[in-house]
Amino acid sequence: MKQATRRAAAAARRTRRAGVRQPGELREQKKRPGQPFIVLTGLSGSGKSQAIRALEDLGYFCVDNLPTTLIPTLAKLSIRGDLEKVAIVVDVREGNFLSSFPKIFRRLRRVRRLNPVLIFLEASNTALVRRFSETRRPHPLARDRSASEGIRDERVRMTAIREMADEIVDTSDMTVHELRQFFMGLSRNRSRATLMVTILSFGYKLGVPVEADLMFDARCLPNPYFVPALRRRTGRDRAVAAFMERDDSTREFIDRLESYLRYVVPHYVAEGKSYLTVAIGCTGGRHRSVMIAERLRRVLTNVDGARVRVRHRDIGNA
Repeated sequence: MKQATRRAAAAARRTRRAGVRQPGELREQKKRPGQPFIVLTGLSGSGKSQAIRALEDLGYFCVDNLPTTLIPTLAKLSIRGDLEKVAIVVDVREGNFLSSFPKIFRRLRRVRRLNPVLIFLEASNTALVRRFSETRRPHPLARDRSASEGIRDERVRMTAIREMADEIVDTSDMTVHELRQFFMGLSRNRSRATLMVTILSFGYKLGVPVEADLMFDARCLPNPYFVPALRRRTGRDRAVAAFMERDDSTREFIDRLESYLRYVVPHYVAEGKSYLTVAIGCTGGRHRSVMIAERLRRVLTNVDGARVRVRHRDIGNA
């Protein structure tokens, strides 16, 4: 009993020292000068593949399952400036990982102009068994045994590397989106993780755009096409904009749409979405949708974390 108590206390001390993170608990990366060099490791099935994809979306040069002996080479390329931000995944899939990695990572921590951060992903046995069952993939340490046996074996073997970690992330109850949020919080250079917003005008008679995330129908508004002097003009022309702005329902439509997008786009930025297409449609895609798209450009340009472009798909076809 005393021995079990001592083991539990030691585990608690290790957890406090490393800093286990649950969903929503973000800690800023340690302040240290040098090139960012993130090393992801942890238990099989804990979400390393999803994590490396999130870092890739944040602008990191990513390598999955890098042989341990090549880590110093990649670090040299980073220091030299050939690679600005690096993230790698290393784990028990490589045969020599458990024996060689601790020494190599300790050496990295002594390298000047490099900021190595070791992140250890783990999950409960129940969560890991469920994930292996869902994916139907064998555990790398249990080709001829049950997944639960491989998980227990790996957890024991990874203890020493877990104790070296700067961050320990428990992904048991994390969704893919929450895991992505964690790494966005860890990567504090948020200005580089921008949302590309495309405002797309189109004509319904030529088909709806399949790439649209949000779609708004402007066909309910007065149509400049039926004004002979405006028929051959487009929504970019001041005369068309003036015609539309004189109508109360058009002004209210635009005001409400601007208000909605000012509210919702920052949420897409915070969620980590890379691309958002906002489609505005009218009958031919020449007048109403074009004018509204140009108005939205001015509004969304001021949203932090978003870059805006406008494309008028059908302006020359109507």
